[in-house]
Amino acid sequence: MTLPRSPHTADPDALQVQPAQASQPAQASQPAQIRSAARLLEAMIGAAEEAGRAIYGIYRNGFDVTQKADQSPVTNADHAAEAIILRDLARHAPGIPVVAEEEVAAGRIPTVGREFFLVDPLDGTKEFIQRRGDFTVNIALVRDATPVLGVVYAPAKSQLFAGNLLEGTAFRSAVDPVSAEPALRQPIRVRQPPTQGLIVVASRSHSTPETDAYLQQYTVTDRVAIGSSLKFCLVAAGEADLYPRLGPTMEWDTAAGHAVLLAAGGSVLAPGGVPLKYGKPGFRNSNFIASGALVPKPLAV
Repeated sequence: MTLPRSPHTADPDALQVQPAQASQPAQASQPAQIRSAARLLEAMIGAAEEAGRAIYGIYRNGFDVTQKADQSPVTNADHAAEAIILRDLARHAPGIPVVAEEEVAAGRIPTVGREFFLVDPLDGTKEFIQRRGDFTVNIALVRDATPVLGVVYAPAKSQLFAGNLLEGTAFRSAVDPVSAEPALRQPIRVRQPPTQGLIVVASRSHSTPETDAYLQQYTVTDRVAIGSSLKFCLVAAGEADLYPRLGPTMEWDTAAGHAVLLAAGGSVLAPGGVPLKYGKPGFRNSNFIASGALVPKPLAV
């Protein structure tokens, strides 16, 4: 089943979303919140697509690489994409703080409350530099420490994933970074784990001995190495069952894919089997296990 792509509204004011007031009754506010969140997701999709087009143009035509203070690489594509996303989010949701990777690296860190955006304008910079296609644009809306809206766009693969946890809906679409043709949307859902064994997705650049030890608890029929937040999306789409991450990540690395997976029926659990939360000090994640319908074996606290 495919769904036609909804057009982006031309009225920026119609997309503005302000944090819900705690004093409002939940039953009265929920329908309006869901409607406004759906409109905001469309704005996030538009921003991700525009940022993806900019990234893809730089990817094809050449780019400059420099080192940040933590010695991680950054390119002019990271900065170009982040500028586009910050501009669009400021227009469509001016009351919501944005925590964006390159802004944080420059020391510009907003104060966040119960609702904020997390942005990684180019997740998988190493894959980008090495000219692999599995790099993504990540935009997520966090509400009450949980990512409720998320967009992951991989322009070199012409694949976009989005999730709306408030509606419990997630989809993928084939969005070409060059063509302006509208893309059909196909709903996605996690799958029941096969009886013969699991398909596991793991980081291409950050596999650890701890990950190998954790996976010894399962029967694994295939292990797929892929970069960026696409790992969450493969689990969300029912193409894999488990994504263990026993190594350092930042919240902007994971929030968008996390939202897609939650909306598709999956989970992301921190040590002790509790949900991974956002807005933590320094925006640093603990280890976590992302899974589809499988109930994963918990990580030790």
